[in-house]
Amino acid sequence: MEPTAEIIPDQPRKIPLPVLGAQARAARRFDLFFTKATLLAGWGTVALLAWIALQIGYQAWPAFVQYHFGFLFSQTWDTENDVYGALPFIYGTLVSSALALLIATPLGVAIAIFLTEDYLPSSVQDFFKFTVELLAAIPSVIYGLWGWAVIIPITNILGNWLNAHFGWCPLFSTPASGPCFLPASFVLAIMVLPTIAALARTALKATPVATKEGALALGATRWEVIRQISLPMASTGIAGAVVLALGRAMGETMALAMLIGNKNQISASLFAPANTIASLLANSFGEATGPQVAALMYLSFILMFLTLAINAAAEWVLDYTGASKRHV
Repeated sequence: MEPTAEIIPDQPRKIPLPVLGAQARAARRFDLFFTKATLLAGWGTVALLAWIALQIGYQAWPAFVQYHFGFLFSQTWDTENDVYGALPFIYGTLVSSALALLIATPLGVAIAIFLTEDYLPSSVQDFFKFTVELLAAIPSVIYGLWGWAVIIPITNILGNWLNAHFGWCPLFSTPASGPCFLPASFVLAIMVLPTIAALARTALKATPVATKEGALALGATRWEVIRQISLPMASTGIAGAVVLALGRAMGETMALAMLIGNKNQISASLFAPANTIASLLANSFGEATGPQVAALMYLSFILMFLTLAINAAAEWVLDYTGASKRHV
């Protein structure tokens, strides 16, 4: 009987202790560097925001000293006599943004549902997803030109008909004669639509598949699953999408400057021309001098404050909603 060869298992390669120590020290140094770098980036962002706010506040201080908080409630913007008020621009900014979200939110959520519930083959879904996201790549001036050439003629016809038949309603109390709230808000809704659709789609896709399949197994219809499971579970993400879209809508400049009419007035009519803070800054800042510069910077500070306040309030709502859901 031939002797069998003894099989010796592979021995682990021994690494000298000095090499291990050097690698550990290098790893610790990298971890320390990475920690310091991320800390610096975080505080740098805070410092940048504070610096921007301080610079705008410093430039706006002469107007604040002269007008105080009455600037927020005055409707006069007289560059010849240096009398300025912000109310028409605040009103135009808030109303145009609210109308845009009123149009874009249900449409964006519907698109997100359509692209997440397997109504179409995956290749077709990818095509529609790409098409919707492509809307975000179109420059705002192109939207403005399209709105001027296509949307305004349609709203003129619609506005004159509504004014003739329902002129007693404040929303249709003026005839349409060109740029006004409605075409500006409609185009703005299309501009923020990709943000709402993409983020709402992400939130809906995060809904657990097992939960939806369990509901279907118990006899729920597809619409009942969407309405009672998918939408409630994705509501926090959808709310975040709407808030981000609101931030973009409030700061949009070029398209609104071309479509809203740039008239400093307050009107409840959808077909009345108006103005926004961003549009006024774009149209007037290049030629402003003296007290008008301070007034425009005061408006800039108001716009920044509105944006930050809305985002902070939305963050609180999202946190409160999330805490409520965790305790249910």
